[in-house]
Amino acid sequence: MPDRVTELLGPMCKHILDAMPSGVFISDVSGRTLYVNRTYEQLTGLRQEELRGKNVRSLVGEGIFDNILNPEIVRTCRPATHVQQLKNGTRLVLSGFPVFDEDGIIRLVATFARDITLLTDLQDQVAAQRNLIDQISGQLTHVARESPHQLPIYASAAMGEVVSLLRRFAATDATVLILGETGVGKDVFGRYLHGISARKDKVMLKVDCGGISETLTESELFGYLPGAFTGASAKGRAGYFEIADGGTIFLDEIGELPLPIQTRLLRVLQDNEIVRVGSSAPRRVNVRVIAATNRDLARCVEEGTFRRDLFYRLNVATLRIPPLRERPEDVRPLAEHFLRQYTAKYRKTLAFMNITLDLLADYAWPGNVRELQNLVHSLVITRNGPLIGPGDLPEEISGREKTDVALTVPGEGRPLKDIVADMEREFLRKAIEVHGSVQKVAALFQVNRSTIFRKLQEGRDRKAGAGGDGGAEPAPASGPQPGPQSGQQR
Repeated sequence: MPDRVTELLGPMCKHILDAMPSGVFISDVSGRTLYVNRTYEQLTGLRQEELRGKNVRSLVGEGIFDNILNPEIVRTCRPATHVQQLKNGTRLVLSGFPVFDEDGIIRLVATFARDITLLTDLQDQVAAQRNLIDQISGQLTHVARESPHQLPIYASAAMGEVVSLLRRFAATDATVLILGETGVGKDVFGRYLHGISARKDKVMLKVDCGGISETLTESELFGYLPGAFTGASAKGRAGYFEIADGGTIFLDEIGELPLPIQTRLLRVLQDNEIVRVGSSAPRRVNVRVIAATNRDLARCVEEGTFRRDLFYRLNVATLRIPPLRERPEDVRPLAEHFLRQYTAKYRKTLAFMNITLDLLADYAWPGNVRELQNLVHSLVITRNGPLIGPGDLPEEISGREKTDVALTVPGEGRPLKDIVADMEREFLRKAIEVHGSVQKVAALFQVNRSTIFRKLQEGRDRKAGAGGDGGAEPAPASGPQPGPQSGQQR
């Protein structure tokens, strides 16, 4: 029977090998190629006639492929597996097996090959996507922490005009240049502009142009190819413009950009193209640019530190944010907005006295809105409440270091008892607003309810006697009374 099987299979062996879905490469112990099946020819593009009789070592030397199993299997007499890359870029996974004769001596090496090019490409794509996701997560963490866009807080007519102009800009896709001193809130207006634009559902990426190392600015903004420079990722990396494709990129402090990078940025604005570091092939991007700076760019152009053509390209839709000292009407609503924000964060109950808000409005605020925000944050942390009075403010704001009492206490020329009575009335009114009822305030400060009503009424009568009600409020009943309103959202 065995002879009958051999007799039957022998002539069919080649056809059986050709029917196999894997490539078959058979060589002898010296490495000489004996046979490859049809599938191997299809996988590699190499023909039986080209390979037969050639030694596998010479095939490696000719660059046909880069890895062979025959010598290892002959030496160890054990199966082996490796990945092989052909000259045409095809990648195969090789599984080789020793073939022994009846005496246990190795005679042949049978290698089976499977194409993993597609699988490897998919793995590379997944790895690239994972790398991009990790990069975006790191670069956009601040976006996730920021609250959704909201209308900037203001009460002044000057800021009303700014917001009106900003809304007109948002309806277009034009590049916008926001000018203003440090701390005026340029990024707030940039986020609001993006949030009401047609790109609001896409990402807005904020880039601090002054916070990136000059040597890395180009690669951070425009990306780079693998191995473009020492320390570069082996897979390359997308830059900020590619990450923000379809959305908005906010270039804060654009006046800090080095001149060579200004040239690259001009190409983005003119042609909507970027070129990665180490590449010569342009990539199309669809990004709206909002730029901001506290510098006088026109002067920078004259001094030669900013490109004239880039300035003209940016100076199309320009928005100037006035400093806080030019709009004191905005101090009260901003202060109360920040107070609500931080009291909610720290679960505290605090309110400003009117005299405190008056002092804040009279201050010049060299640090603008950021300085005001930091001050309110500090007050909420350090004060236990319920009211924030003039004595809680820094000396440069309250004026305590001045010897002229009339300069630090409102009501110059009025009797001291009237000033004290007004301050007492203001304190009680705020306390009622904070605690919700006259009864709670009376218990907290150990006074009769009737005393509170009397002091509040005396203040109203005094103002009425001075001519008109002077904006006095009716005495509270049992519930909390409305406090001072923040700026209207126009």
